Amino acid sequence: MSGGATDAALAVEPGTAPARPRLALDGLVARLAPLVGLFGLLGLWFAGGLILESVPAYSAFAGFAPGPALTSFAELIASGEAWRAAGPSLARIGQGLAVAFLLGAPLGLLVGSSPLAERILQPPFQLLRMISPLAWMPIAVLTFPSWDGAIVFLIAAAAIWPILFATAAGVKRVDPVWLAMARNLGAGPLASLRRVVVPAVLQDILTGLRLALGVAWIVLVPAEYLGVTSGLGYAINDARDTLSYDRLAALVLLIGLIGYALDSALGRLAARARWIPAT
Repeated sequence: MSGGATDAALAVEPGTAPARPRLALDGLVARLAPLVGLFGLLGLWFAGGLILESVPAYSAFAGFAPGPALTSFAELIASGEAWRAAGPSLARIGQGLAVAFLLGAPLGLLVGSSPLAERILQPPFQLLRMISPLAWMPIAVLTFPSWDGAIVFLIAAAAIWPILFATAAGVKRVDPVWLAMARNLGAGPLASLRRVVVPAVLQDILTGLRLALGVAWIVLVPAEYLGVTSGLGYAINDARDTLSYDRLAALVLLIGLIGYALDSALGRLAARARWIPAT
């Protein structure tokens, strides 16, 4: 009797028991996958460093190898030079993204909600979007009284388009039923915009801001080759001019780490900005 009961118990849901180890294994693989990618990149860096050290023609660039670069990186952190270089750059990025957001988000709401506005504005916006932000550098230098102002303008010129088009695409995906319900409840255009449209497209806006950050972070370094005497781009240019390749590699690593941290923070924020209308 007991043997039959045992057999029956084992026969219940035969796929349940193996599923737990499989789920645990899948979770472990998902957590380790980013580390595998980072260690793979580190391995390629070490391999490149070995090539630089072993080939006489490249020996002058041995400072790019991981050993000298990581030593210089530790010195940048310990001396505080890393924060002194990153501070002005982060301030310029923040100002440029703020300008891009204040212009791009409202324009995106307009383009996404008005077919007539989209037909009028889409051609010039697409034309301007295809112009490299760095092509505006001579105009920015002549227009703005300070180098900082010119750099902020270049960053904003690069960052506005992801925010604008992501916002417009989000507005187009808003369920018309939500807007109809808002009108039936007595909401006017501004109230519908504030209570329905903006919350519904917040995730799209933050996703556009995340994309804008990536573009702006790339534009930042060449933009800081202008007449400023601070920032990560200035530090990169100075390390190149003094042939301090270990310091140059350390600064490149610093730029990558800061950009990765900012992107991850915005990515987490965008992932949490899901809006479900109250029923």
